[in-house]
Amino acid sequence: MPDTTDADGLTVGQVSARLGVTVRALHHWDDIGLAQPSLRTAAGYRLYTAGDLERLHRVVVYRELGLGLDRIRTVLDDTTTDVLGALRAQRTQVAERIGRLQQLGAGLDRMIEAHERGPLLTDGQQAAVFGPGWDPDGPARARRRYGDTTQWRQYAERSASRGAEEWQAVADAVAGLDRALGEAMDAGVLPGSPEANRLVERHREVFASYFPLTRQMQVCLGRMYEADPGFAAHYNGIRPGLAMWFRRIIDAGARAHGIDPDTATWDGAQEEWR
Repeated sequence: MPDTTDADGLTVGQVSARLGVTVRALHHWDDIGLAQPSLRTAAGYRLYTAGDLERLHRVVVYRELGLGLDRIRTVLDDTTTDVLGALRAQRTQVAERIGRLQQLGAGLDRMIEAHERGPLLTDGQQAAVFGPGWDPDGPARARRRYGDTTQWRQYAERSASRGAEEWQAVADAVAGLDRALGEAMDAGVLPGSPEANRLVERHREVFASYFPLTRQMQVCLGRMYEADPGFAAHYNGIRPGLAMWFRRIIDAGARAHGIDPDTATWDGAQEEWR
């Protein structure tokens, strides 16, 4: 490789800036013989001629199309290579990748929307699934209150993948649990009994449709079911006194697993994951 002055070619830094590739990449392509500079300065620095730059430009284009370096070398140097066929094959792969990215984009749109408003259902769909008493503004209020929590993010992730049929299954499971609670209370099921504990576990399983529920978190929910006017009205509307009875069977179930309901906290539930 002949020596020359800087005026006869472009330095590695100049080529890097012009083509938008790193100096490291240019050195690597030189080392493997893919795109080598034709000139060197007296001090041994690389210099690229106009012809070198043209080859480098083609390398960059093919690399952006997704061809590997070995394939690029074949396309550039092997006169027997079907360049058009290679490009068409690469075009097919690019189209497939675009399709996957579009699906990913649509999924991200659904996730964003779910984070913003919960169930991705129209008001009419929500009323049909959750009943005429369903308040479409409820999820928005919940987001304002809980939107920064881990549980809201988990709820949104589940919401993003659910349609009306999946939400109907959730609503049916909740309604079935409510009926079972009322029937158990009517039958005189005692807190701490095997049947009561099975209902407590069933509640955790049903509630997992929204987000994972530890037993400490469940104790906190039990308190809220009894103390919150809206929740208390719901459960006591099923059976008078059901809100208190439900809280009592949750507390008894927690004690069976070594949890003191009087000291259980929502944040303390993290200990259960360890």
